[in-house]
Amino acid sequence: MTPVQQHPLRKILEDRIAIIDGAMGTTIRTYGMQEADIRGERFKDAPKDLLNNGDIFSLTQPAMICDIHRSFLEAGADIIETNTFGATSISQSEFFVDDPREHGGRKDPEFYQKIIDDRFLNDLAWEINERSAQQCREWADRVANDTGRQRFVAGAIGPLTVSLSNSPDADDPGFRVVTFDQVKTAYMQQTRALIAGGSDVLLVETIFDSLNAKAALVAIQEVFEQDGNILPIMISAAVGRGGETMISAQTTEAFWNAVEHVRPLSVGLNCSIGPDLMYPFLSELSEKSDVAVSCYPNAGLPNPLSETGFDLKPADMGRFLGQFGGEGLINIAGGCCGNTPEHIAAIARALEGIAPRRFGATAADKKEVTA
Repeated sequence: MTPVQQHPLRKILEDRIAIIDGAMGTTIRTYGMQEADIRGERFKDAPKDLLNNGDIFSLTQPAMICDIHRSFLEAGADIIETNTFGATSISQSEFFVDDPREHGGRKDPEFYQKIIDDRFLNDLAWEINERSAQQCREWADRVANDTGRQRFVAGAIGPLTVSLSNSPDADDPGFRVVTFDQVKTAYMQQTRALIAGGSDVLLVETIFDSLNAKAALVAIQEVFEQDGNILPIMISAAVGRGGETMISAQTTEAFWNAVEHVRPLSVGLNCSIGPDLMYPFLSELSEKSDVAVSCYPNAGLPNPLSETGFDLKPADMGRFLGQFGGEGLINIAGGCCGNTPEHIAAIARALEGIAPRRFGATAADKKEVTA
């Protein structure tokens, strides 16, 4: 087992600002895919629409997904994320299982236990995660061999379609549709499949419910303990305009305090609001955290009239992320919704030659010298 502190990505984060890729969903839309394309032959008889289930493209349109990974790598990404944002049995059930609420029932722990035990959903979730990690691995290694610069695969673990922190029933605030153990079980399977596919790190991202994230982190740690294969963990939260993690409403500092014990390789903010509105919360996190800090915001706020669905152009994102780097706030930079390979290329150019934020031992050394 390789201790996290000796991982080669950590050394890079100490030496320069690393670049993470952009938005898979946004970039998929540029290929003009339709419902028939995502279904392919395999899912042609699926009872529900699948076009919003972008993870399935890793199985039905692997050439497109690999081309997207290639594009982000050639744009300058050091880290590419697996196409697995919703690749758990729980999230996949939204596309393959009838909603009991349409027949007078409700989603509850009994319903989700059937999901957790469903062989089809479990096999599908495993396959998406493993295949997506393998696709990333292949292209990360190809581009690394061609350029002489190591690239890394981040196994993306998304926030789920259910919440552990809140009740959907205004008349029953104590009700939860799913249990902590059910969420943990789904995340354990995803973790194992991402590791099996060749991920270098695990990325718990777009956290809007800190308790969901807690279940993911417990799942990861239990897999590490049971299987003996330890990878670095990256953690990234989505924040609202007040700097809170949305549904669970933890402030930026409280979020860091809640995950600090995991000793992640990095902690950061992504998605959410645009980079300008994210700035004060990123600044606070950078001040409080003693690990590497990541930032990959949306390309501004949603705009249905924009080509990407978001306001900011590549030059805009380069300017904002360049500012964050120049102020010593970040170690990892990239883009979330609305960010294409062109956006990532602009961010990479803007940050070239800018020193990374000091953290851990290097930050302590800097304080001693200053004193």
